[in-house]
Amino acid sequence: MLLQTGATMRTSEVIRTWELSGVERLHLTTDTSVIFKFAVKPFMTEADILINLAGRGIPVVAVQAWAIRGHTLGMLTEDLGVPVRTATEKDAATTAALLHAAPVLGHLDTFDEEALTSLPERGLAALAALQRQGRFLNAWDINRALQRLALCAKALAAGAERPPFGVCHGELHPTSLHVGTKGTRLIDLAKAFNGPGLLDLATWFGTRALPQPQHLDRLIHAYIRAGGHAGVASRRGGLPADRWALGWHRIWAAHWFLSQAAAGHHSRATDDAHHTIIRRQVTAAVTLLTSL
Repeated sequence: MLLQTGATMRTSEVIRTWELSGVERLHLTTDTSVIFKFAVKPFMTEADILINLAGRGIPVVAVQAWAIRGHTLGMLTEDLGVPVRTATEKDAATTAALLHAAPVLGHLDTFDEEALTSLPERGLAALAALQRQGRFLNAWDINRALQRLALCAKALAAGAERPPFGVCHGELHPTSLHVGTKGTRLIDLAKAFNGPGLLDLATWFGTRALPQPQHLDRLIHAYIRAGGHAGVASRRGGLPADRWALGWHRIWAAHWFLSQAAAGHHSRATDDAHHTIIRRQVTAAVTLLTSL
């Protein structure tokens, strides 16, 4: 894109960096700017996801150019500027309703009943692989929680394929919705998946704070008012929709941390911090899904 327009970079500023990706704003000689994002596995498909969703009319940030070199994605997107305000639950409900109505993307991971059922066992397998590497050796608490969840996972996963079932953001946080002068756009879709829209709504609240089912229930009804499928409020796995989604989101997140560490995407230096995070997630999942 830079070569095609004859523009070159004048200066750059780091917006944020993570262990596996980073974002910079590039100021060009044409007195314009673009956003440069780079990422390594498992986040190398984001450009393709954004382009596909844009083609389906979903309000996402526009990709202007992208390339993969070796094991790294480099992507230029439009610069949406500074948000005019923080995204609200109403923004989340409206945008999620549009996203979840889109047909599934065939190349994304799909979390249907079978896939959800397997998550605790897959988490245990990843934990065992890490322990064979001499990591997470004192994770008896995580092991015990995942074992308990694995015993009832099939029953708890029932209803996962009830509508809305489609493309999900995967990290639908307030920072993943940019509210600017060009409207509201979805950004940061590297963890997108096909699955129950209800599970996506649970991601709005993250996993750092104690789960508050009543807060998710409020978002569920805002989603329905915004035109989202009314089936989002239906019970699943014998549980109210809010508890089901919050519990499975925590299992999904715990599995993600374990599997990425086992695949070598997270270093040993992160193990203690991730142990704390994963323990918090699986403990909350047990409470949400098995304590009624």
